[in-house]
Amino acid sequence: MLQLTFLGTSAGVPTKQRNVTALAIECLNPYSSSGSKQQSRQYNNHYNNKPHNKKSRPWLLIDCGEGTQQQLLHTKLSLHQLTVICITHVHGDHCYGLPGLLASIAMSGRTAPLTLIAPQAIASLLDAFTLTTELYLPFAINFMAIEEVLSQQDGKVSLYLDSQQQHQYEVSIDITALSHRVASHAFGVTQTINHRTLDTDKLEAAGIPASALWGKLQRGKDVYTENGQLLLSVDYVQNEQQRTRVVVAGDNDTPSLLTDAVKDADLLVHEATYTSDLLSKMKSKIQAKNSNFDPMHSSAQQVGKFAQAIGVNNLILTHFSARYQSFDNPNSRTPNMGHIRLDAESAYQGNLWLAADFAQYVINGAAEVDEQSDSRVQYLGSIYSQLRIK
Repeated sequence: MLQLTFLGTSAGVPTKQRNVTALAIECLNPYSSSGSKQQSRQYNNHYNNKPHNKKSRPWLLIDCGEGTQQQLLHTKLSLHQLTVICITHVHGDHCYGLPGLLASIAMSGRTAPLTLIAPQAIASLLDAFTLTTELYLPFAINFMAIEEVLSQQDGKVSLYLDSQQQHQYEVSIDITALSHRVASHAFGVTQTINHRTLDTDKLEAAGIPASALWGKLQRGKDVYTENGQLLLSVDYVQNEQQRTRVVVAGDNDTPSLLTDAVKDADLLVHEATYTSDLLSKMKSKIQAKNSNFDPMHSSAQQVGKFAQAIGVNNLILTHFSARYQSFDNPNSRTPNMGHIRLDAESAYQGNLWLAADFAQYVINGAAEVDEQSDSRVQYLGSIYSQLRIK
């Protein structure tokens, strides 16, 4: 399971309702919590296991516009659990908040290494800040230049984030080149959870009561009972795998570049800076003055057409021009989210959301998730969406 928290959804400049781009992705493990399944509940109760602590969830940050660290103060995200920062491209509304965030992480007392996946130019930016402001980081930064990853590692980075006795999971990040005024990229985040389910009913039927032997079996070990009976782990444990994948695109005027990346994705997050009408008018007006300049952004309709054609079931639009107000009224003359929504819906019939700052979405992939009673949470397809109420 992956939980998305939008920390900034405005394009270019912040507004009173929206900060510039940043997105947190928490890696949740549904098997860590007692009660996710009856058998797991029985085993967990026996060993007094506790539910997965929210503050122990590893998470990733994709883009870090100015003010991101201030936005994080309104969440429960821990800077000590931040594992990876990914920067899609070098435009300021996607990276100006990075030096300040790193400084705050340092002042929080963190010493664990942090991975940074970004264009090579970001390394030069951080070097300049370190030199001119005497920025000191008590933790190592494992910097991965996107250019090198794409050329040497097939565009993929695998991260082993967590393991416990009965489950472990891995997060893989792949990179897709996009089309923008500067080199821009999309990050595909895939979480794979391998879980061993102990058949407690079968054990009890065989006259083997709950004991430390159960734990060893679930960890894949063969054991002997007190009377010398050999118990094979394979006879009492089922291996299950849950895979969840989201693709988060940076600025991009050609959604079709994501064709391969989204084929097996549960969710696409893509910019929709303008409506199609406004984008067309802007291009004409701008290029009348400067024929060499193109804003190189996507319209909501453009993204919707791509998502519909390729079969994307779930789509979240973000990175809205500051001219669009946050209310939804397509009949208003004031540009607003209603216009963005109608533009997308004119081409897309899947599950559609327009992101707002602090909106949360839980993508549960194929996991079994208990129904939630919170009225703020709506279950649609493979996604729980929750608008955080302050």
